[in-house]
This record gives sequence, C-alpha cells and structure tokens, in this order.
Amino acid sequence: MGIKKRGKKVNILKKRKKILQRKQKKLGVKEPDLEKKKPQSEKEKKLEIRLKKETKLYWVRALSGALAALIGRLVIGLVGWFLLFWMLGFWFGFPFVTSFLIFRYEYDKEEWNWKHILKPGVGIYFFLFMIVGTFIHTLLLFV
Repeated sequence: MGIKKRGKKVNILKKRKKILQRKQKKLGVKEPDLEKKKPQSEKEKKLEIRLKKETKLYWVRALSGALAALIGRLVIGLVGWFLLFWMLGFWFGFPFVTSFLIFRYEYDKEEWNWKHILKPGVGIYFFLFMIVGTFIHTLLLFV
C-alpha cells in the first residue's frame, strides 16, 4: 500500500461566496450593503438607540443576577424565603437604579414605559441567579 496524498485544502467559505456572487450576477440581483446602510428615518434611529440601551440593560441584568445570588448566599447567608425576597428585590429594583443612576438614560415622557426597563434580561437574570445560587449553596453545604 502506498502513501495517500492529501488533496488541496479548499476554503469552503470563499467557494460559497464566489458561487453566490456568480448566481447573483446571472440573476441580475445587486448585493445589498447591509453594513453601510444607515437608518433613514427618525423612527429607525430611535429604535436603534433603544435596542442599544436594552442590550446594555440585558448584560447588566445577567451580571446582577449572578452577583445577587453570590452576595445573598455567600456573604449574607440567606436561605429559603429570605433569598427569594432578596432575588425579587434585585429583580425589580436594580434595573431602575442602573437605568436612571448608573447609565443616566433619558427617556421621552411620551414613550417612556417601565416595561422597557424591566423586560430585557428577565430570563437570564433568573437563570444565572438559580445556577450561581444553587452552586454556592451546594458548595457551602457539602464542603
């Protein structure tokens, strides 16, 4: 048996891009520049700003969920109902603190809604609170 030679490496992404470009030329479709496209209307600009704010709030909620569990269980030593009330306090109170005091977001009085502050990151907050809280509780209980 002889030694098998490996074939030439093919970059699949480049091949796929070339094939798509050829197909678009045949069909006469122009390639849209999504990255260069800027929002035309005032409504789209406001939406983009709101989405950036919500993204920041989402990641702050993720971090605050993990930290609330860590501080509540490890530092303060809360268990059971007290830990639940601690979680709910951070869940509903801390987003307003971050939105108004830390980031100092300005909201239009006509469009302001408390749901824009509480809505982003509810699931990740609860998930990380439960994971970190359970992990810390297990470590403290068995170690």
